[in-house]
Amino acid sequence: MNEPSEAMRERERLDPVEFIRANMRLTPVPSLPEIRLYLAHPGSGLRRLLEPDGDSDESGPEPQPPYWAYAWAGGAVLARYILERPSIVAGKRVLDLGAGSGLVGIAALKAGARAVIAAEIDRNGLAALRLNAEASEVAIQICDEDVTAGPPPAVDLVLAGDVFYAQDVGQRMVPFLDRCLADGIDVLVGDPGRAWLPRSRLSLLGEYQVPDVGGNGGGEPKPSAVFAFVAEG
Repeated sequence: MNEPSEAMRERERLDPVEFIRANMRLTPVPSLPEIRLYLAHPGSGLRRLLEPDGDSDESGPEPQPPYWAYAWAGGAVLARYILERPSIVAGKRVLDLGAGSGLVGIAALKAGARAVIAAEIDRNGLAALRLNAEASEVAIQICDEDVTAGPPPAVDLVLAGDVFYAQDVGQRMVPFLDRCLADGIDVLVGDPGRAWLPRSRLSLLGEYQVPDVGGNGGGEPKPSAVFAFVAEG
């Protein structure tokens, strides 16, 4: 059996909390100066934090940066929308679905939500989520399981930012969001118009120009929208 490479041994011993604190910048979110997150920058070295993968090719292309390290447009537009309309979340139990950095859940708590559950399965994302909530002095309940596999949790509202970025992910999301509607849970979706957005199931509520800083647009503002997810037919 081959000995693990030095790069793999380094990844195994990295502590996500320590790495994020040391290598990422706690900075205001573009278009959302009320909220600061630990965000990636060119010198972050995020490759070193990726989970070890026995099949990985160390000489291969740079892996995609973790989603939680950026404020994506769908989450940013949802956060902006609820901060400007706090009555949407005030006093409610909220699920931040695919929470990533926790931006949307933090915004919901700042806008007066009674409680927020942040659903995230990436272990590094969980560390970032906790650090970001701590920086904003809010208390978020974290769920590290795939909530889309079962019945919805006991919430009043689901906030889903950038959850339709890939076909397989979208195919899991729609049945779960349908179960939410069936249980009387409202669903809001934030998205800049990605390819797998189920447009026939969405009702436009508002639109903003926000940077998609995690995408390929160089951080330039682009139209992003908030929708209500509605029942089929």
